[in-house]
Amino acid sequence: MTDGPTYGFDTLQIHAGSRPDPATGARQTPIYQTTAYVFRDAEHAAALFNLQEVGYIYSRLTNPTVAVLQERIATLEGGAGAVCCSSGHAAQIMALFPLMTPGKNVVVSTRLYGGTITQFSQTIKRFGWSATFVDFDDLDAVKAAIDDDTRAVFCESIANPGGYITDLKAIAKIADKAGLPLIVDNTGATPYLCRPIEHGATLVVHSTTKYLTGTGTVTGGCVVDSGTFDWSASDKFPSLSAPEPAYHGLKFHETFGPLAFTFHGIAVGLRDLGMTMNPQGAHYTLIGMETLSLRMERHVQNATELAEWLEKHPAVEAVTYAGLKSSPYFKRVKSICPRGAGALFTVALKGGYDGCIKFVNALEIFSHVANLGDARSLVIHSASTTHRQLTPEQQTAAGAAPNVVRLSIGIEDVEDLKTDLDRALAASM
Repeated sequence: MTDGPTYGFDTLQIHAGSRPDPATGARQTPIYQTTAYVFRDAEHAAALFNLQEVGYIYSRLTNPTVAVLQERIATLEGGAGAVCCSSGHAAQIMALFPLMTPGKNVVVSTRLYGGTITQFSQTIKRFGWSATFVDFDDLDAVKAAIDDDTRAVFCESIANPGGYITDLKAIAKIADKAGLPLIVDNTGATPYLCRPIEHGATLVVHSTTKYLTGTGTVTGGCVVDSGTFDWSASDKFPSLSAPEPAYHGLKFHETFGPLAFTFHGIAVGLRDLGMTMNPQGAHYTLIGMETLSLRMERHVQNATELAEWLEKHPAVEAVTYAGLKSSPYFKRVKSICPRGAGALFTVALKGGYDGCIKFVNALEIFSHVANLGDARSLVIHSASTTHRQLTPEQQTAAGAAPNVVRLSIGIEDVEDLKTDLDRALAASM
């Protein structure tokens, strides 16, 4: 879109980054299903490879369909730029890749998706990196966990699986004082409910698989750069501040300024890690994002009504939804997620582990899947699935105790969802 008026969210989710196709006039963004692009001449090719000119070389790096999605997500998040990749897990590695070197660590919240906990506690060790897990509600503990080898702070805006709301402003102050970037996974909130950059985040990551696409059709990830961090303020981030041998000594921050992280993500991250988003996947996500605000409104509406109903149900021990007045995070919702607390939360059942299994098996409308953020309502028993690799202590710390099920509330008729849940809860006792 052209410079000029400040457009609203509903307009930007449809138009940002998108223009009629110059060759055909097609109004919907085409799927550019191509691996490579013809250079105008030898000089043009050389300029592209030297990062002296922006353009398309090879679809592992850049693709016109994916580029529209990158611009749209960056615009909605209020960022300077974005890099899309193959999954949310890929986005997390892409976010850390320019920041970390062997021996360095990242301070992370204990309240994370189970797969992220495994990635950070196990997989990144193979790169020589490590993670220090801290309860992010304990700000003193977060400060104490940061040492001279820390290179980033990581959390989720709405934590999976419990739907907890992180005090992003407080965590951002700690990270900023330490001269470190704050990375926020905003998958559970989307920029419609929360814009972490406005609360001090440096980078925002998404599993676009979830709410941004909204239909459970494709996997994808994205890293959004705020463009506000001074990568040259210290010698902690040489990938961005020091000469890059692969580009004849080019310094990314000096050369690209606010877009340094984005250019590095494409020119080095995608070039060498190859975690590329395919153009058809980007197309599905672009279509899904056109109704993002409408879906999120219904998600939140349904989740609020169901959480209030479940809290009073005789088969339920507790509900973690931050939108409940009984939640310790209720006041935080207004400042961090003013449009609502999302649609992801957990329910502790009085029937225990066995009751959870009976509950899941008795549901009909809710689909038992390892996903969230779909237009359909979803359920999973985290302790036996997504968090199965964790110790009982880690499960409890992550909000996935054995007697807990995670609900991702969809956009169906709320009365139908109540009927389905009531029947399954009766079976759980």
